[in-house]
Amino acid sequence: MQADNPRHLTIIGAGLAGALLATLLARRGWQVDVHEKRSDPRERDLERGRSINLALAERGRHALRQADADDAVMAQAVMMRGRMVHFADGRTDLQRYGRDDSEVIWSVHRGELNQVLLDIAERAGAKVHFHQRLDRVDFDRRIAFFGDERDDSQREVQFQTLVGADGAGSVLRGAMAAETGTEGRTDFLDHSYKELEIPPAADGSFRMEANALHIWPRGRYMCIALPNDESTFTVTLFLPNQADPDAGVPGFDTIRTGAEARALFEREFPDASRLIPELERDFDHNPTGILGTLYLDRWHLDDRAVLVGDAAHAMVPFHGQGMNCAFEDCVALAEHLDRTPDRAAAFAAFQAERLPNARAIQHMALENYLEMRDRVDDDDYLLQRELERRLADRHPDRFVPRYAMVTFRHLPYAVALQRGNLQRELLVELTRGLDSLDSLDWDSVDATVVARLQPLPPES
Repeated sequence: MQADNPRHLTIIGAGLAGALLATLLARRGWQVDVHEKRSDPRERDLERGRSINLALAERGRHALRQADADDAVMAQAVMMRGRMVHFADGRTDLQRYGRDDSEVIWSVHRGELNQVLLDIAERAGAKVHFHQRLDRVDFDRRIAFFGDERDDSQREVQFQTLVGADGAGSVLRGAMAAETGTEGRTDFLDHSYKELEIPPAADGSFRMEANALHIWPRGRYMCIALPNDESTFTVTLFLPNQADPDAGVPGFDTIRTGAEARALFEREFPDASRLIPELERDFDHNPTGILGTLYLDRWHLDDRAVLVGDAAHAMVPFHGQGMNCAFEDCVALAEHLDRTPDRAAAFAAFQAERLPNARAIQHMALENYLEMRDRVDDDDYLLQRELERRLADRHPDRFVPRYAMVTFRHLPYAVALQRGNLQRELLVELTRGLDSLDSLDWDSVDATVVARLQPLPPES
């Protein structure tokens, strides 16, 4: 019986975080059973129309390397050097994420990534049980009750510890809340999204620059496109739920059909419109996704249950860090379990480490939405970006752009947020009233940086 094994864990959810965590734990000698309500994604067509593309950054790759999964994942990834901004007047401009091609992010397909991670988890020794829907939990008796999605038959599973990797709508989180009387709060954005697709060119190549995240910023709404390894792009339209006709802002209450979406694209994103031949069909058939941030103060129930990833801290996708943060959770949880045999103490330490960092990246993700839709084509923003690059070159030990701290380094998210706020104040102050950097007194600028910013800690 698994309940008799002192090193047994039951994971709820075989998505990205659940599969990776199962691998990390199995490789450490844990007996791991994973229960997933869906069918095996390796035996069916990959889902389309919802959250297809993900941005893989260094934090995520670090976690994948711990599971020996990085090579298999990177074989299917597409490099993105920066944001290719499509201005309203038809101009385009590539805004690099980092200094060079050593500082990039990678577009990965959620379904393909899930398949790779499941294969690796099973090879590591984890057992994955599909069609198993968690219905309820008796924490006193440590019994989880599952329903089979195929015939609704019931199954009782004895457990020592449940790990919730079952996403933003976590059933385990709900069961824990019923037990403790404490619930989280989800703040929904007043914006939603719809996914579309740009197919390959007739010769099988990409129909626009492949190695970039394309973005069409239009103030209170925007469109983005990420490349896939089969030479397609997944296009995501973000609109307010309610239009503002007086300000000329469309919303999903006024753009309800594929024909209306085509008219919007022809008017606002004409260069994208001509690349999406099935726009009407995609819009009519793909679901409209909602966007929200989950704030939860308690991630564990003594030694009986703990939450990771979106189940603990779902966030909006605008910093591309949801998956990376969840993967970082998995590494942190495995390491805390290594340090102490007392699971309750390990879970408490895990929460103490990760919760403030989750709050920080949730905040930065919300900020990044405003930046992406409203600032990337703003003159003040572009001047501050230019100064940011100059200061990063002149003071690499003191001035690291916040995006780089989040995306290319392993600094805690909370440190990146705090340091980024200090640096932003400096950029605003130094560029106030300027149209260019030509008039800057660089000796004075350098002295200000040294006086105001302590050297950053070295990367571990």
